[in-house]
Amino acid sequence: MKVVVGMSGGVDSAVAALLLKQQGYEVTGLFMKNWEDDDDDEYCSTRQDLIDVVSVCDVLGIDLEVVNFSKEYKDRVFADFLREYEAGRTPNPDILCNSEIKFKAFLDHAVDLGADKIATGHYAGVCAFENDGRTEFQLLKADDGTKDQSYFLYRLNQAQLSKAIFPLGNIYKREVREIAERAGLHVATKKDSTGICFIGERPFREFLMRYLPTKPGEIRALDDNRLIGEHQGLMYHTIGQRKGLNIGGIKGNDVAGEHEAWYVAAKDMQANVLYAVQGHDHPALQRERLIAADLNWISGREPRTQWVYAAKPRYRTSDQPCSIDALADGRAEIGFAAPQWAVTPGQSVVVYESRVCLGGGIIL
Repeated sequence: MKVVVGMSGGVDSAVAALLLKQQGYEVTGLFMKNWEDDDDDEYCSTRQDLIDVVSVCDVLGIDLEVVNFSKEYKDRVFADFLREYEAGRTPNPDILCNSEIKFKAFLDHAVDLGADKIATGHYAGVCAFENDGRTEFQLLKADDGTKDQSYFLYRLNQAQLSKAIFPLGNIYKREVREIAERAGLHVATKKDSTGICFIGERPFREFLMRYLPTKPGEIRALDDNRLIGEHQGLMYHTIGQRKGLNIGGIKGNDVAGEHEAWYVAAKDMQANVLYAVQGHDHPALQRERLIAADLNWISGREPRTQWVYAAKPRYRTSDQPCSIDALADGRAEIGFAAPQWAVTPGQSVVVYESRVCLGGGIIL
């Protein structure tokens, strides 16, 4: 069986390719170039990543193809990313990048190359089972809960999962580095990549300002509407944000909490006003319910309502007990057993039943 492995230059995709070759697959590596706007600056590591991939493929004895999906990335991912920020929401481009680039543009290209399957270094699992005479696929959490990336894959569908292999689903990160070291792969100790998918880690506000011009406005205290500062654009701020407000010296009305930090609590897009509150645990930052739209259910069927599930309203949270209280008009109303902090429009809420990722949607 021929498998094309998406290789990023990191240790995870390198070990994914190694494991597949050891299991007897015919393995080809594929390196995607998806960003060109400032490919020569300090934040873009494309050239070094490609050098690392070439080295890994040489050690493994597998062929490598390099493709450029920069246009697809700009049209399908980055344009949406900018639209969402301009509308005052906080999108997660890594999620759209997976569904539109890694499991669409890359998948289509791999099939054209004659691939039976594609593989990535994601920490997740896929399971096939028979249901009413047809094969159905489930997206599973990885064994390594600290690295699980099923959250970022919730927009995949049955056709995409049917072609996907996740070799690292049952392996812990420390084991991945050990496997790479034993195999003589120099990326064994390479630092994990961070930042925006394919764009890298960079000063985010300065990066966004290149595409979305500043639009100064007022920062007001949500509790009493006092003017407490000025922002340069609502798109540069997100719910729950603490740093970058430049209002640290302003006191609140509550003497006991007058030195507490300020947090972004709300945005008025029409009036161009940013509202802030003092204190991490301010009631305005707590939500017991949310509405999500642009839903994707991996099985192709809606989950039952009034049933206990778990959900992540953002990636860096543990699973939170919840119920889907209503499904209508392409929207889901989700209620949590405990208030959730800084629920953010534009982010994704992802629903689980035990280890199975059911899908999710974009928080409104």
